[in-house]
Parts: sequence; structure tokens; C-alpha cells
Amino acid sequence: MFDFHTTRSLVLEANRSFEPLKWDGTERPSIHLEDVSGIPFVAGIAGVEEYQHRARVRARDQDLFVSVSKAQPGYEDYCRWLGLGAPEHLVAEPVEEATRVTHACLKEEAYRSLLEWSRDQPSQHVLIHPYMAIDEVWALAQKLSADGVKPQVVGPPPAVLWLANDKATLTALVAETLGESWVPKTAHAFSADALSELLKDFAKNFDFVGLKRTRCASAMGNRVFDSQEVSNLSDQARLALVQEFLDDTEWDGREEILVVEWLVSDDSPSTQTWIPPLGKGQPRLDGVYEQLLVGVEKMFLGSQPSTLPADLNSAIGEASFKVATALQELGYVGRCSFDFVVGQDGRPRFTECNGRWGGTSTPMHLMDRLFDERPHYVAQDWVEPSLVGKSFKELHQALEPKLYNPRTQEGHFILYNVGPITEKGKFDIISMNGQKPVF
Repeated sequence: MFDFHTTRSLVLEANRSFEPLKWDGTERPSIHLEDVSGIPFVAGIAGVEEYQHRARVRARDQDLFVSVSKAQPGYEDYCRWLGLGAPEHLVAEPVEEATRVTHACLKEEAYRSLLEWSRDQPSQHVLIHPYMAIDEVWALAQKLSADGVKPQVVGPPPAVLWLANDKATLTALVAETLGESWVPKTAHAFSADALSELLKDFAKNFDFVGLKRTRCASAMGNRVFDSQEVSNLSDQARLALVQEFLDDTEWDGREEILVVEWLVSDDSPSTQTWIPPLGKGQPRLDGVYEQLLVGVEKMFLGSQPSTLPADLNSAIGEASFKVATALQELGYVGRCSFDFVVGQDGRPRFTECNGRWGGTSTPMHLMDRLFDERPHYVAQDWVEPSLVGKSFKELHQALEPKLYNPRTQEGHFILYNVGPITEKGKFDIISMNGQKPVF
């Protein structure tokens, strides 16, 4: 059983070395980084190396955002036309993988630019507001601090970051905070043989069973099996099935693997919370959303504000607040979301925590910047093969009559995350009337 008090002591002790760099809740000029490199297997997402430009959605006047690729021509003008301010944009020289934006910031020329910008801010106080507060984000803050700047990180220190993002520890925390009924039946093991036996046992009790890597996003580390098919396998064949999963997900032989009761449902809501520093207010529930998922593994495609029953929304909102409060006590700060699945019995269960910004919170934040009262909308990835080789300007021209105009309040499409359009024909779009783009 997860021992919250022991874990709390260990995490708080690990947090101590980061204390001078932790956000105190005061708003200041910010450096925005959309570095997704801390999540395994994101390379499998089409165009993910250009997701770094999602940082523009958060950036405001007096802020700076960093990428290692140039923005699509015309996109900055579009953002300013929407009323998203005029932040500075630093294009850093890429180092190794293009997703490692923070790593690029630590290198000579980019770092000098960040240092100069930071020194120009009032009293040299700056915030580093990352997509996810990975180790390199804290290394950047430490480097700036050593050079006389006063940086703070809007995000959790590493120990609590990974407690939140790890499905095993999150499951244990939820069970400790709310009870076992709030999580699917789960077991874990560290070897293929043990996993094979657990899979066999689970298949006797549930219609579907799953294997899960603990730190993957968007179902990238999940594998789902029909229990009848598992039961029909020989021990050797079942072991081979497990080994194939471990090989496909590049298991290192050390990380624990989860065996779970897989609940089949079309209802997979998520809650979006904001967690201030401890002592600076309670966690805030910013919204309950329905996730748009595809495939048996439920790959994330998009989201919309929840149209599920009010009592269900209220229940998962209250549960999320309690878990967010437990995380806050452990030192968690910043954006945090929780995913659920609603079983055939109508009961919601937690499936994971996203201790970072993401595919639901980013468009939600964009809508909150544009509207005093958030309208209903659908936000999703869109892939249009005919747009491969095209630019944002051409996309804008094609949709212009239907794009939202903040001056006239007309139009119903809003564009963001448009970096992948030329290479992949891919972009993100918000629709406020349920219509889909036609090209």
C-alpha cells in the first residue's frame, strides 16, 4: 500500500535543493518553453517536433518564448490580431533532437540571449514557465541563478513531477486519497514472466486487460487484449505476447510495468486544474472535458467541454480537487490534469495524471484568453493531406471567411499549433459551432 506520509517526507526532502527556484505565486515576465522531450515515444506523433510553437498560446506582452525552429510565416501576425500580445521570440540553435528545446537553451548563444533578456527585466526577476518541469528546466534556472538572475520555475520539482506523471504512483496516491474504488484493478511487475502470469489471472476476471508503461502519454505505452484470446494462449505464446510489448516499447528492464483491468467505454472525461504554491490558495478546477479518443488503446485526438451528466462532472471535479490538494502538499505547482474512464456501472475511475500542459489545457487556455466567458467548442488535431507542402498563410487564406474575428465576433474557427502544416499537413483547430473545415 502507498504510504502517503513516508512518500511525503521523501519528496519534500528531495524538493529542498530546489527551494530557492520554486515559484512563489507572483506573476513576472516569463520564459515559455514547450519541451515535450520528457515523455517517452513522442517521436511517434506526426509533426511533434513543431509542437514547440504551442508555447505562443501562453506567451503575453513582456514575455519571451523559445523554439528551435522558425514560426510559420504569418502565424505571429495572426496571434497578435487575435489579441495575444507581442512577446519576444528566441529561435535557438537545435541540439540533438528538435524536441529538446530546453537543452538548446543551455547552449552558448541561446543562453547568452536568455541571460541578457533576463537581466533586462525588473530587478532581474523572471519566471520559467515550461510545458513540463523536467530536469533540464531546473538546470536552466540554476544556471541563470548562478549568473545573478532571480529565476523561478512555474512547475513542480522533479520528485513530485514524476510522482504525478507516473501511472503506478498516481494510482497508489488516488487509492490512498479516495479509496480503491476510484482506480481500475491494477497490479505491477518487473519481469516478463511475472507479467505473463498476471495477465493470465486478470483475463479470468475481466473482459479486457491491458499492459501499460508508466510514463507515456496519449496511450503511446498501452496495449489492450481481449481476455478470451489471452485465456486461449499457451503459456509460451502469452509470454511471447508480453515480450513483444516490452520490446516494442523499448523497456529498459528496470521500470515497473502495469497490468490493468481495461474498462471499455466511450466516456473518457478529463479535469483541468491549476495548482498554486502551497499557502497561496487552493487548487482550482478550470474545467471538465470530454476527450476525443480513437482506437482500442484510446489515442488522444482532441477535446470539448463536457456534456456529460452534471452529477458525474461534479463527482470527478471534487475527486480531482482532493488529489490535486494531495499533490500540492507534496510541492506540486502549476498546470495539472486528470484523465478518467467511466465504467459500464457508471462509476468514474482515474486512469492517469498529466503533470504538465497538454492537448486539452492548451486550447482551453487559449479560449480563456480570447473570451470572458468560455463558449462551447471542439478542439482537435487535423490532418489534411492536400495541405502538405503548404504554408500557414495558405491555410489562413483557405479558411479566412470562417476564422473567428475578435473585432466583429464573427467566425467560428481558431487556429493554433500550426507548425507541422508544411511537412505533415497537420494543425490544431478550434470549432465553436461544431463544423469541420472543408478544403
